[in-house]
Amino acid sequence: MYTEKDLHDLNQREITVENIEKQLSQFVNGIAYLPVIRPATAEDGILNPGNDTLDDFINLFELKVPGEKVIKFVPASGAATRMFKDLYSYLDGDGYVSEPVQNFVSGLREFAFYSDLKHVLGEEGTDLESQVNSGDYKPVIKALLGKEGLNYSELPKGLLAFHKYGLNTRTAFEEHLSEGTMYSKGKDNEVNIHMTVSPEHQEAFQRVSDRLLDGVQKKSNLKFNVSFSTQRSSTDTIAVDKNNKPFRDKYGNLVFRPGGHGALLDNLAALDADVIFIKNIDNVVPDHIKEETVTYKKALGGMLFSFRERIFDYLSQLNKNRDNKTGLLDEIRIFLEEELSVITPWGHDQWTADEKRRYLISKLNRPLRVCGMVRNAGEPGGGPFWVKNSDRSVSLQIVESSQINLSNPLMKKQFNASTHFNPVDLVCSVKDFNGNSFDLQRFRDPDTGFISSKSLDGKELKALELPGLWNGAMADWITVFVEVPLSTFNPVKTINDLLRPQHRGA
Repeated sequence: MYTEKDLHDLNQREITVENIEKQLSQFVNGIAYLPVIRPATAEDGILNPGNDTLDDFINLFELKVPGEKVIKFVPASGAATRMFKDLYSYLDGDGYVSEPVQNFVSGLREFAFYSDLKHVLGEEGTDLESQVNSGDYKPVIKALLGKEGLNYSELPKGLLAFHKYGLNTRTAFEEHLSEGTMYSKGKDNEVNIHMTVSPEHQEAFQRVSDRLLDGVQKKSNLKFNVSFSTQRSSTDTIAVDKNNKPFRDKYGNLVFRPGGHGALLDNLAALDADVIFIKNIDNVVPDHIKEETVTYKKALGGMLFSFRERIFDYLSQLNKNRDNKTGLLDEIRIFLEEELSVITPWGHDQWTADEKRRYLISKLNRPLRVCGMVRNAGEPGGGPFWVKNSDRSVSLQIVESSQINLSNPLMKKQFNASTHFNPVDLVCSVKDFNGNSFDLQRFRDPDTGFISSKSLDGKELKALELPGLWNGAMADWITVFVEVPLSTFNPVKTINDLLRPQHRGA
């Protein structure tokens, strides 16, 4: 089935034949839906701390964080092409101006890149205002997207001008640096920021980082460590044809596809940190409205410290006190169920004391994540649910719509009853109570993922995405959901999102 060249290509990618065979099996058998029980809500699985409690967690965070190595992890891979879908439709069309295109043109002066765009058009002898007033917007849009202009369609989202600051502008990358000074300062007065980028964009990110850091460090009086990594080729997945056979290109080579953001689990696992904040590249705002975001970041961090301390204390007791005192076992089980939302399987009261002890250790000795959740405002993506696990316990997970059997009326009803949305607002602890880093691959659900339809050279193919980073890749983590304000979630999925008030200058 595999030629010598196939085996050579697999070896170069550090992918085993065994791994390929498992992926092919997933194409054939499909990916099972998750056994979702019900959505997590503010009354059932999502914590909603009051102002006094919030202040306590913020104070705890500020007390503890100077002794911790903190890293802010930002997935920033890929070009921003999808932001400009409506503009490309206009360029490829017959001149019809859709509402998104009209909104883009009407708001042109408000974009941070306006002066740069005007400069590009000026060099070509074209007056921007006259061009817009003519009703033919194609030269303006081509100047924004094309290689002869600002080349925005080929740039990563992190390097686009997002916000105005007087006569200056900031990219999303710069906003993350600024935000990092506000809550990511840890041990030795350091701010550590790690970004995952595409190989073709790493040099550009590095240039911007080198240019900015000296000024940022002097202004903040902090030491910055900004690092980058790329998605490993070993996490690429095999593509297949309609018969689930390995897809080959016109030269006869096996075709591989990027494994999705779940492939970044390896990048995350490679970090040496006590605390890791995770936030998407496009979810940033200007400095004058960062305060609420920072408040809740610190509160989530304080909750992480609080839960981690209690988990470590219980694990220490379970490992030292092997006489399995019933009172201690019951106390820990109640903590696990009522505060960590891990429901023990039915019939546990018939277990021996040693079985109970081993179960409690297995459930406590795992990576921990505290996840902000916002009220669902119609954004696409995953949400918080109660899910039944393979060991018959029940716990909280972030679930994508593709993981739920929406053709089942009961499952669709559960999905529609969901009240909250995952904004990718996580703070994580990835070391055990002895200070050793967890092997994060042990806590993923390899049977989750997503199969999508693509094409190459005019032929249809099927692609496999790995378990998503905050979905299946973290399926067996201890998970705490906390409601955070919608004001902390300001993604930029289309170019016109930058016209929202939250992305305007002060």
